[in-house]
Amino acid sequence: MSVRRRQWTNSSGVKQESWTVDVFFQHPDGRTERVRKRSPVPTRKGAEEYERQLRQALLSGRREEREETPTLEEWAPKFLEWSETNNKPSTVDGKRKVLKNHLLPALGSTRLDAIGPEQIEGYKARALRAGRAKKSINNDLAVLGKALHLATEWGRISAAPRCRGFRIRPEPPPFLDFDEADRLLRALEPRWRVMALTAVRTGLRLGELLALRWDDLDLAAGRLWVRRTVWRNLEGPPKNGKPREVPLADSVVVALKEHRHLRGPYVFCRDDGARHTHSDVKDVVARACRKAGLAKRVTWHGLRHTFASHLAMRGVTLRAVQELLGHSDLTMTMRYAHLSPHVTREAVQRLDSPHGTYAAHGAAGDENR
Repeated sequence: MSVRRRQWTNSSGVKQESWTVDVFFQHPDGRTERVRKRSPVPTRKGAEEYERQLRQALLSGRREEREETPTLEEWAPKFLEWSETNNKPSTVDGKRKVLKNHLLPALGSTRLDAIGPEQIEGYKARALRAGRAKKSINNDLAVLGKALHLATEWGRISAAPRCRGFRIRPEPPPFLDFDEADRLLRALEPRWRVMALTAVRTGLRLGELLALRWDDLDLAAGRLWVRRTVWRNLEGPPKNGKPREVPLADSVVVALKEHRHLRGPYVFCRDDGARHTHSDVKDVVARACRKAGLAKRVTWHGLRHTFASHLAMRGVTLRAVQELLGHSDLTMTMRYAHLSPHVTREAVQRLDSPHGTYAAHGAAGDENR
């Protein structure tokens, strides 16, 4: 029997399965046709019965009309519609740009079931020759992979190829050392200083800072909750869709108490209480870098990297840094590992502590030999 089962976990974390019928049928004129369809009954017996019905229909010439496998260009609108339901607006916008600018010009006319390893490797090679960065090409392949997996989940194709990207050695992100961060904060205009201090001491993304409200703060307990972010003047859930709690350093608590105002719900806002936009704050940090005479030019996101780098340099575990930054994957946080070699060194040194196995038992063991 030419039936195959596929299991997957959907975007809501629910395990699902489907059965696909894959039939090769030889016509009287010698032509061989391959027919792949998703079984309407998601069980092995149901799929086997559906295969018998399909073969009988082909033999009798009563073949049912079936939907042709779409091209990537035809599939893109459905994929984006699904993304609009299941992803953040910024994620959807990124997928739309990748499709429009890169994937569709290269593979738009190709049927989904004809996109395999050869086509994917060819796409990578052409993109490299065009001078595109490997990281950008990997982003393209991530979108292509998601589109093909959705087509598999919806029964448009029987299987999706692996979109293997380039292996890229992560480069340390730009950050300010302790002295440079202090110089930057002193160089900032007073109205931006508290916002920048909060960024350096909490690691909040710029959109999270702009969306921060007074009811997200508990200054008595010294903590805040990241519940939302701003993207293109639209508020939505934070990245990864998960709120997180961030403890506040004493210096930030004091600064926020002094910053307390009655202009509206937003912590950092215009004089009329309206929330700041990205345009309002875009060049604030860069100007302060120039004023402070810093050779480095960082952005608001560079202050987030500065927060993480300072934690690593102070010996905080990468797992704790991951939690504070809200990274869903420790791989992202590993970019800061090179800043904390003393942490692993100290961990090994603990094996020689008085309570270590060798220290406690090694000498006695030698005497008894």
